[in-house]
Amino acid sequence: MPKKSTSGAGGKPPAGEKLHTRDYLGLIGVADLPPRTSGFDPGYDPCTVESHLEQSGHLISVLKISMACWQVADEASTRRKVKAARRLNVPVCTGGGPFEVAVSFGRLEEYLDLCADIGVNRVEAGEGFTDLKLKPSEVVTLASRRGLEVQFEVGKKHGGTFGTDVVSALIDQGNSWLDAGAKAIVIEARESAEAVGVFDANHNMNTALAERFVEAFGMDLTVFEAPDKRSQFAFMNHFGPQVHLSNVRLEELLRVEIYRRGLHSDAFQHDNLRPGGPAKK
Repeated sequence: MPKKSTSGAGGKPPAGEKLHTRDYLGLIGVADLPPRTSGFDPGYDPCTVESHLEQSGHLISVLKISMACWQVADEASTRRKVKAARRLNVPVCTGGGPFEVAVSFGRLEEYLDLCADIGVNRVEAGEGFTDLKLKPSEVVTLASRRGLEVQFEVGKKHGGTFGTDVVSALIDQGNSWLDAGAKAIVIEARESAEAVGVFDANHNMNTALAERFVEAFGMDLTVFEAPDKRSQFAFMNHFGPQVHLSNVRLEELLRVEIYRRGLHSDAFQHDNLRPGGPAKK
């Protein structure tokens, strides 16, 4: 977590102390936000991940080591990345693909054993390209026995843009996972945000459908995959700085966070993102 500001009255630092970035942001009315971005590691080298964590770990809600890349990379490298994240108090989650493969081959318990031994905090479950016959409570119980949390991703990876009826069914599914103890519901958008989830073939977001998920699960438990600049900005323009985003590549994380705080030139044009400015005396 960020260190507490040492600024004095009016946001100014006590006499004899330098002004720090946190103090300056307070002076111009930038909100002090909790981490709302799940950083995405699609298979970076350990040095890259460690450097980004040192720079931006305080802004990351969960580090997602996604796809199955971590399973075929040198295991020592994967463990090094997870260890670095835990040292900096950044929770680590695996992506949903390996979960689905494990379930498909009847090896879920072995997969969860591996995740626990690697040191991750959370696993993502889903039915993006397979069908899950286990109940949510069964999956959450198996994970909990190993000290693991669960988040669930709703939506098919190859099912196209959501329709109204599909969203209703996904909301029911998501609620069943939350009732079983899942920590978050992730809304599918893959790596493209194109003709998938709440995005059409032209990358346009259906705000009405997105709002339905937030209304059903709440802002704190709804996580929207936002894999590119267009999708990231669209979610923040509509929902404001509190929206929780996932699938944000580590090299794009700081851009997302300055947009979230209204420090990006495009975000400054939006009333719900622009900093409040200096406090009135």
